[in-house]
Amino acid sequence: MKPLNSLLSGLPTTIFTVMSALAVRHDAINLGQGFPDTEGPADLIEAAAAALRDGRNQYPPLTGVPELREAVARANARFYDLAIDPAREVIVTSGATEALAASLMALLDPGDEVVVLEPLYDTYVPMIRALGAIPRPVRLTPPHWSLPRAELEAAFGPRTKAILLNSPMNPTGKVFNRDELAVIAELVARHDAYAICDEVYEHLTFGARHIPLMTLPDMRERCLRIGSAGKSFSLTGWKVGYITAPASLAGCVAKAHQLLTFTTAPNLQRAVAMGLDKETDYFATLASDMRAKRDLLSEGLRGVGFDVLPCDGSYFVVADIRPTGFAGDDVAFCRAMTERCRVTAIPVSAFYSTAEAPGHLVRFAFCKREGVLTEAVARLRAGLPDLRGA
Repeated sequence: MKPLNSLLSGLPTTIFTVMSALAVRHDAINLGQGFPDTEGPADLIEAAAAALRDGRNQYPPLTGVPELREAVARANARFYDLAIDPAREVIVTSGATEALAASLMALLDPGDEVVVLEPLYDTYVPMIRALGAIPRPVRLTPPHWSLPRAELEAAFGPRTKAILLNSPMNPTGKVFNRDELAVIAELVARHDAYAICDEVYEHLTFGARHIPLMTLPDMRERCLRIGSAGKSFSLTGWKVGYITAPASLAGCVAKAHQLLTFTTAPNLQRAVAMGLDKETDYFATLASDMRAKRDLLSEGLRGVGFDVLPCDGSYFVVADIRPTGFAGDDVAFCRAMTERCRVTAIPVSAFYSTAEAPGHLVRFAFCKREGVLTEAVARLRAGLPDLRGA
């Protein structure tokens, strides 16, 4: 038989699937996958349920129901002072993953180059390659994940079409500051490129301020800004994302969206619209509650022997395993920790697309109930001494 798509058939089973299966086998606390273990706001769930019964369950508009597009525009104005036309500059997608795919499809031709920052979310590079484009990875430097300006400048060239920027960043928890964003903006403008901005954790920052690249001078017409109801309302299974983009780009993104999913469940869209209009206190409380969980897990990890890297946003904290005395790499550590301590994390080397990735860092998700985090730390305290001898 003729071979299947060479890129997709060659992709290994994701580390998330592997580690989650291992967690189930060993009855481990799974701090690998980034989803909350509690429900989102009850009023949104009730609104979604009620919207199923209001007689509007056929195809909604391609770009999203008007209520949600208007709410996205209001949120842009409220949080970032961005004036957005809801009719021409907002596209609702089936999750942020589809938003990324549609944005990349709209911009890229085969042979185009896309600058990406490592470590990176594991779907970025396969998506770019599937479109015949070429990723140009630039590594950030731990522990503060500093932006290497010379290397970043060298990655841009005449074939650069875009940079894919994730801030707040998964897996590092980094939030890019204004000076770093200014460097990126200058390179994007100099090379007549675009920026696809994955900002799904925009409301989950801890002391640092999230600044959309779109708000910087001359960036309004070059940026596609991606948000996620899943992250903003702890409802990851709903898969409702939204793209804010200038009309000159949004029309082509909408064509890509039409080819991918065409539309998203209308009842969920209407509930998310209500969520985006919540009082600012809701978003502040969301961040403060998650910050408390970050602190609880980080302090616990330090207490049992890890070095914990700074984390200013997202669901994740990265820990250095070297002080634990474990002799193997991050993959072996995560397997052994799952089997012997019954706690699961993700090796950070899985977030690199290039060779010689760091082998001493692991990512823990702290978007869980406090009791779960406390129990995970207790299991590590009991099991790590045995792990050192593995």
